[in-house]
Amino acid sequence: MPLTAPGLPGLPPELSGPVAVELAKPVRTIPASGALPGGCLYEPKWDGYRLVVVRAGAATRVWSKQGRDLTDRFPDVVAAAVAQIPVGTVVDGEVVVWNGSRLDFGLLQQRMVTAPGRIPGLAAAHPASYVAFDLLAAGGADLRAEKLGRRRAALEELAARWAPPLQLSPATTDPAEARTWFDDYRPAGIEGLVAKGVGTRYAPGRREWLKVKSWETTEVLAGGVIGPIGAPSQLVAGRFRDGELVVVGRTSPLDPQQSAALAAVLTPAGRDHPWPERIGTGAFGGGRLSVALTRVEPSVVVEVSADAALQAGVFRHPLRFVRVRQDLRPGDVPQQP
Repeated sequence: MPLTAPGLPGLPPELSGPVAVELAKPVRTIPASGALPGGCLYEPKWDGYRLVVVRAGAATRVWSKQGRDLTDRFPDVVAAAVAQIPVGTVVDGEVVVWNGSRLDFGLLQQRMVTAPGRIPGLAAAHPASYVAFDLLAAGGADLRAEKLGRRRAALEELAARWAPPLQLSPATTDPAEARTWFDDYRPAGIEGLVAKGVGTRYAPGRREWLKVKSWETTEVLAGGVIGPIGAPSQLVAGRFRDGELVVVGRTSPLDPQQSAALAAVLTPAGRDHPWPERIGTGAFGGGRLSVALTRVEPSVVVEVSADAALQAGVFRHPLRFVRVRQDLRPGDVPQQP
């Protein structure tokens, strides 16, 4: 019988879309196996958009974490859901785009800003994948009151019949295996791990899951700072691309010791510094609000700690200042792709 045949199960109103999702709070270390009720189930933290697939009889739609209908942005995911997921099902997961062997958030973000008429071409050139990690409804029945262990088992049974672009997120209760994922998956753009209690119910809007990001250190150039050169509050990081100094990120606020260490080695920029006098407060120096940028000579190398989230080689999230590297020269800093 076709999946869209009349008489197949409907969904409760609160699961018909938009759907409120459970959230995660950040922690600094991988939680111990017994840190959450029923033990921890560890999953990779995907660098994509949270997406809830609502497979109803009348229509199949996908919704963002903020409650935005993204059906027209991801027709490839919707088509796969219509073909492979039964009516009366609600799946929670993440939509990602692969570029070779690494997740590419920039290609994913193009879906959000491209004109609707160009989306099919974009989907053909850079297909999306949907990584499912929870099952909120099946056969029209609300499963959110069931414990995660049961929901996961039902999701695994459902996903056994799937083919790309639908896939099941890996999960393990073994902390040693989770640690291996944490270390080995980073080059693919996996941001870290999410830990969930096997014995917990789905809690919309609450931060009962735990997330830990994978960080590693790298080198950047001090291209500018927020605040005066003698007491900087943030570092604006740069790298050279084809001989041009470009912004690649900024740090979180510096503590007094970090500010003093950086101030001690900075030199005011010459007239040929390519950056503007003000920089936006949003991602990549964009956004409507801007702050004064104090430009400095890009001769100081700084070691920073960064997570795995990149967009076109730019760090999407704030960097952590580690130390000034006076033993390194600008030529030792990686070139920007």
